[in-house]
Amino acid sequence: MKHRAKADINVTPLVDVVLVLLIIFMVVTPLIANGVVVELPRTQHHAKKVDDGKDIVVSVTADEQIYMGARRLASIDDLVAAIVAEKRARPEKTVFLKGDQRASYGRMREIMEALHGVSIDDVILGTEELTYQR
Repeated sequence: MKHRAKADINVTPLVDVVLVLLIIFMVVTPLIANGVVVELPRTQHHAKKVDDGKDIVVSVTADEQIYMGARRLASIDDLVAAIVAEKRARPEKTVFLKGDQRASYGRMREIMEALHGVSIDDVILGTEELTYQR
């Protein structure tokens, strides 16, 4: 009796690998897109903006550390230099400033003044939707 080659393909391992990759992408993608997690102030008239990938995300944490994307910067001057370089490469990008609600207003104002000083006026302040009336 001759053994014939089996013509069926076992797709179970392939499906397992694809599902694991899908789960990895689903978990990692939000972390890449949003940068550093901060607790944003809540506003009643929240304008939703779709994340189109054209924003330079700047985050200020509660302890007033500055991040551009996921990269921590030492000073406002470093931030301004990095944003100017990014705007030079891609002028269509806007600055999306996410300030933790516990960060001081003065720190946020310093950043906005520094950006205005180098003619970057397209700054969007990040907020969360207020879900209840006070």
